[in-house]
Amino acid sequence: MLTQEALFGKCPYATSQKILSGKWALIILFHLREHKHRFNELQKALPDITQATLTKQLRALEEYGMIIRTVYPQIPPKVEYELSDMGHAFSEVLDSLETWGDKYIQHQKNAMNP
Repeated sequence: MLTQEALFGKCPYATSQKILSGKWALIILFHLREHKHRFNELQKALPDITQATLTKQLRALEEYGMIIRTVYPQIPPKVEYELSDMGHAFSEVLDSLETWGDKYIQHQKNAMNP
């Protein structure tokens, strides 16, 4: 039996699941789709995330080629995060998830108020 690790890079579903497995991955990609953000800007946009978790999630997304981290040689250091070309290609998926999410929310409202 193949594991998820063995399927990574071979199966599109296992690959997608691995890249997006972090609790905050989708939300981070959503925030970066419009423009670059500095670390503190992302942390303010995601008040429930810890600094360690945001750092870990950003590193993973960078490792998978979904985002680009740019460090500017200045004092104090300036670091910005933005979507890579592959990250921008994911915007279509974010649009689809938004559409589905809205439908699901409406479905839940209808189920609670028949």
